[in-house]
Amino acid sequence: MSKPKPEPILPGQVTDLAKAVLKQDRFPYLASIDGDQPRVRPVSPVRTDGFTVYVANLRGYHKTAEIAANPNVELCYLSDSHD
Repeated sequence: MSKPKPEPILPGQVTDLAKAVLKQDRFPYLASIDGDQPRVRPVSPVRTDGFTVYVANLRGYHKTAEIAANPNVELCYLSDSHD
């Protein structure tokens, strides 16, 4: 069985497509590091301004300490078609 070929995306479409995914996915995943272990959990953005995403978090949550120890995190969005 052959793999389906994705439709090509023109460079001018990338920004609009990415913003649509940000709007569509209400619970992106935050990836952080806890010592030497990766941690991934869903988060709920409280505000999105273009590609700047604000996520509220209580100081007592463990991810707060993880981010303070290593601010290299990733926020992952997924479209309905898993792109």
